[in-house]
Amino acid sequence: MSDSTNRNSELVIPEYNATQIEEKWQKIWEEESLYKTEENPDKPKKYVLEMFPYPSGDLHMGHARNYTIGDAMARQARMRGFDVLHPIGFDAFGLPAENAAIKHHTQPATWTYDNMDRAVATMKRMGFSYDYDRLVRTCDPDYYRWGQYIFLKMWEKGLVDRRKSPVNWCPQCNTVLANEQVTEGRCWRCGTVPERRELTQWYLKITDYAEELLDDIDKLDHWPERVKQMQRNWIGKSEGAEIDFALADANGEPTSQLMTVFTTRPDTLFGASFFLLAPEYPLLHELVDGTPYEAAVQEVIDIAEATSAVDRASGDTEKHGAFTGRYMVNPVNGRLLPIWVADYVLTDYGTGAVMGVPCGDERDFQFARKYDLPIPPIILEPTDPLYPELAQEKDLIVTNVPWDHAMAAEGILVQSGPFTGMKGGKHSEGTQAIIEFLEEKGVGRPAVNFRLRDWLISRQRYWGNPIPAVHCPHCGIVPVPESDLPVMLPDSLDLSAGETLAECPEFYEATCPVCGGPARRETDTMDTFTDSSWYYLRYCDPRNDREPISHKAADRWMPVDNYIGGIEHAILHLLYSRFWTKAMRDMGMIDVDEPFLDLLCQGMVKDENGDVMSKSKGNVVPPSSVIDPYGADTMRLAILFIAPPEKDFDWDPKAVAGCNRFLKRAWKSLWEASLSAAQNAGSIQQAKADAKAGIDPRELDEAGQELLREIHRLGIKCTDDYERRQYNTAISALMELMNAGNAYLAKTQPADRHAALLYRYAHDLATMLSPVCPHWADELGHEALAMDNSMFDEPWPTFDPALAAADTVEIVVQIKGKIRARLNVSASATKDELEAAALDAVASELSGKQVMKVIVVPGKLVNIVAK
Repeated sequence: MSDSTNRNSELVIPEYNATQIEEKWQKIWEEESLYKTEENPDKPKKYVLEMFPYPSGDLHMGHARNYTIGDAMARQARMRGFDVLHPIGFDAFGLPAENAAIKHHTQPATWTYDNMDRAVATMKRMGFSYDYDRLVRTCDPDYYRWGQYIFLKMWEKGLVDRRKSPVNWCPQCNTVLANEQVTEGRCWRCGTVPERRELTQWYLKITDYAEELLDDIDKLDHWPERVKQMQRNWIGKSEGAEIDFALADANGEPTSQLMTVFTTRPDTLFGASFFLLAPEYPLLHELVDGTPYEAAVQEVIDIAEATSAVDRASGDTEKHGAFTGRYMVNPVNGRLLPIWVADYVLTDYGTGAVMGVPCGDERDFQFARKYDLPIPPIILEPTDPLYPELAQEKDLIVTNVPWDHAMAAEGILVQSGPFTGMKGGKHSEGTQAIIEFLEEKGVGRPAVNFRLRDWLISRQRYWGNPIPAVHCPHCGIVPVPESDLPVMLPDSLDLSAGETLAECPEFYEATCPVCGGPARRETDTMDTFTDSSWYYLRYCDPRNDREPISHKAADRWMPVDNYIGGIEHAILHLLYSRFWTKAMRDMGMIDVDEPFLDLLCQGMVKDENGDVMSKSKGNVVPPSSVIDPYGADTMRLAILFIAPPEKDFDWDPKAVAGCNRFLKRAWKSLWEASLSAAQNAGSIQQAKADAKAGIDPRELDEAGQELLREIHRLGIKCTDDYERRQYNTAISALMELMNAGNAYLAKTQPADRHAALLYRYAHDLATMLSPVCPHWADELGHEALAMDNSMFDEPWPTFDPALAAADTVEIVVQIKGKIRARLNVSASATKDELEAAALDAVASELSGKQVMKVIVVPGKLVNIVAK
């Protein structure tokens, strides 16, 4: 306690000046390196991490919410005795920096590093407890060097592929996009509808891990179920069969040229009435070039190229198709199936060839109706009017079905040769029998298909991690030797003039590391998601110049215990990170299977009208708009108090002002309690020592016993709520505790107040609020409570459930469900005692009535049934 306030004769409460207090403690924390990671092996570890920001400018309120949640979590864990790792960094490569540099006539590095410096200053102003010595910036050569190193190790392991294939090209961003980066048919970054182009690109073979990525979702017990389901759907495992169809010659006879389809419903093979190819199917042009069908087929190809994959696959959009003039032979009955090209067939699923079964697939049904193709019923319920006629082995092919949509794909097989009458459906006897039949004939086999496709990582932009490969006219494509890493980006490109790496001789001119001859360096850079797929590992060992991460550091800190970020990363970042972790495990770099144990997806911060904040709308609320008038602690308190972390909320200036009023009231209450404690104990140090020694409830008057009960009751509730990450209710408990403290101060005369109890109240309230309001709490701790260290180093208070139990409880007395009285009774009263007290309390209302039944719920109510 400062000399200016340590006067026994008067209670002088200093003003709460948030600006001065926060500047003071931020300086102290930095000078003392308070947030440097301890790395104490005698303590259990806790790795708390928020998804790192992209430095597109200063931080916004969405960042503030994410980081405040993580900071409260990390601070409280430290106080609970954990060795805490709580780092921060920047996802610093990417297209926005490049575009901003062009706009502002500067280099991306200059723009990015300036923004990162500004963001760090804002983080410090918010009081976040980051270990800035571990700061990671993905555009630093000592970071992206190791990204290149891991790429080379993946290449050695066979996880890197370079091939020509149809890709998503964003004409606005002038680069390709991975499938995962096309959301609702548009570029995930700029919203432009991508085009389909045939390009040679680099891929990471994430599909090699499809099964494990799917199976291990079941291990993620502390992930939101919504995120897990999104990943399951994206990986998209389907069990079924591959079936070989032979191309028919001009006489309708099968040739040796085969096309294979994947289907989850081989039991419906007899119901195929046409054959579909994707517009990108490799052999499509061979079928139609030079024929009368070429123009119509090309028209469908053009339509498909101008339509997003999501829209093409949608069941709600119009289907476009064209007949190729050729036929396939159905392997089970020899029927000729006309080959059509259809824009709703994609190469991203199965083989790009599909058997059209319109009776059981809605999109096939719509296509058949539009182009007047047969719709033979193949699976029916016995109650269907068509069933008696079709429930036999002969092949009738009824096409005049009275349907306006496809039928349910479950029931009894009809018109299916020897399989007629069998149960149809996935995993049914009909499915199994037809697969066995196909295997016997050598034209089919069981198969598993995944929706997941390999991760396309090539980007045709400058500001990214260069792919460490060299193209040699004699040796082909060869990896850059590890000793030559990192492949550095040049800093002399004139981006405003449209110059790219492919036009920069300083970069692309190279020597082949194999033959020593002239060669050309790869000019594609890696998708920035490769940088964010392993940054959490680098935080564990950020200054290691021998390897990406040491086994010792990985064993100490991994996996991340608490990971906080937006659900919009459920497919992109979170799936890629899981793959990257497993790949590094298999390369012997780490020993964990999954990167993140517990995932918290925080809700969005919207404006006062419920609209999503965005710069384009001009409705972004910058943190400074709250920090300047109220202070960072008020901003942090409001962020955590307005709503639970997982929920969206509308930014409410009135709630912010209310949080500031609470801090001021709590400030006054704690100062009054500490000053009164100092007066009655002789000094604040003595009150502190007496509180630490323990408080005997028998020494307290009734008001003191009530406050002690509330300290323990609300302390238990607050602690539990912190553990459940329900910070809004934890704060509510502390507000109740402040009210209990003020009630005690109001009920008692200054000379009669119990000094140790007052100190315990002030200490516990300040300590438990410190993860949310650290500057406020440290100022009170140092100036009012005689604490030598920061609250960051203060142990979390402990509470006794026995002391939290009330001596009396209020119960309600009901007659036929209506409340007739309220009684304060002993908390230990028996059922008989409660019944007797209740009957006595309402005796006048029971006069002349017969009590039929008395229902006693101890601690809550007594309900009397009388007539």
